[in-house]
Amino acid sequence: MTRIKKETIEAKGLEIQVYTEDFKNDFISLTDIARYKNPHEPKDVVKNWLRVRDTIEFLGLWETIHNPNFKGVEFDSFRSEAGSNAFTLSPQRWIERTNAIGIVSKSGRYGGTFAHPDIAMEFASWISAEFKLYLIQDYKRLKSNENSKLSLNWNLNRELSKINYKIHTDAIQEYLLKELTNEQLSYKYASEADMLNVALFNKRAKQWRDENPNFKGNIRDYASINELLVLANMESYNAVLISKGWKQKERMIELRNLARTQLTSLEKLSENTLTSLENKSIK
Repeated sequence: MTRIKKETIEAKGLEIQVYTEDFKNDFISLTDIARYKNPHEPKDVVKNWLRVRDTIEFLGLWETIHNPNFKGVEFDSFRSEAGSNAFTLSPQRWIERTNAIGIVSKSGRYGGTFAHPDIAMEFASWISAEFKLYLIQDYKRLKSNENSKLSLNWNLNRELSKINYKIHTDAIQEYLLKELTNEQLSYKYASEADMLNVALFNKRAKQWRDENPNFKGNIRDYASINELLVLANMESYNAVLISKGWKQKERMIELRNLARTQLTSLEKLSENTLTSLENKSIK
């Protein structure tokens, strides 16, 4: 697992590590959950769970749904053996033989066995129904906090974009729209807005609506945080170019270059920030 960000949730006073590679797909520590049942030998608890036939069937179904590279033949072999006295199975063997992705085994100081939340909650239920409820409650808290932070950042940049758009439209009014009718004014606003849409998103607003008939709002409502930040800068810069008398074609080329440059810079900044978080998490 690379580029890992680490979080901690708590259930019944027990701290449980949560890792994410992409800030979307989490892996919860089965090793930490197992400590609720056996604080001294949590690995054995995980292995005992993997011996159960119901567990193998659940894991096989999960992988079949989510993993196109899952090896069904190997899974059938494990399923036929599961439940017998002689059957044993480690997380590493399950992963290697079936090409599973729902369970991950990590080595080192912060190592252990981790699993997708669906699987981790199934394991917690096997440990204790009460413990599982506490685990779900704190995991929901973690995800709610993450969503709140993301929403705050998105809305902040969305508002920044709206403020800069006012500057942008004022420049159009002053430098491009003199002696035009109200209808022409409206059309010119749309044209300038669509120029920015094409420069940044490679499509006009109508194209996006036609491609996404079931989506509410407009193309900018579904933009990323980085895209909204760049859009705000483009609107301000377009206002400057308009005041200097640049023609629309010239501005289009200039703004397109600006979008490319700034998005690349922001992506590099995000990557460096992510690397910094990763380095802090393993200290």
